[in-house]
Amino acid sequence: MAMPQIDTATIVAGYYYLAIFSTLIFTIKLILFTITGVDGTEVSADFTTEIDTDFSFNFLSVQSVLAFFMGFGWMGYAGIHQFKYSNWMAFGIAFAVGLLFLIGSAYLMFGVKKLEKNVKKDYTKALNQQGKAYTNFAPKGQGQIEIEINEQLSVIEAVNNTEEEIKAFDRIKVVNVDKDILYIEKI
Repeated sequence: MAMPQIDTATIVAGYYYLAIFSTLIFTIKLILFTITGVDGTEVSADFTTEIDTDFSFNFLSVQSVLAFFMGFGWMGYAGIHQFKYSNWMAFGIAFAVGLLFLIGSAYLMFGVKKLEKNVKKDYTKALNQQGKAYTNFAPKGQGQIEIEINEQLSVIEAVNNTEEEIKAFDRIKVVNVDKDILYIEKI
């Protein structure tokens, strides 16, 4: 049984509409991301556990698949309409260009994700450091202090180590660090 032949005009139209649609969606996603700073395809929530996704899930994101269809559609359209390639040659080149777009988009997304930096503070370096109370502390009570750790000014939870009340903006000194809890005294 022979495969039905599809005329070149239908193939060109298919590439064209695929390219237009994927470019439009890609552009809308890009504009929304630029304006809001939030990627519209991701769900944001607070979880008590940390969830890691594997490489393939990040590699085949909506953004990278849209990039594939953009490259595939535009190259397929140009290959047949502009360069006069055969249907199969245009398909092969369009597929290769689509893969390049997919890989390029995924590479850029990995680069952006590397920019997210979560720095874990080493609270032991705060020992014997001076700062100031950010809130009032009752005797043996909790509050917040402003102190420099790793050359970065931070507001951190602390515990008053004395029976003396510490008022906001009083000078303090970290006298003990136990399990990332800072114990302070008034200077």
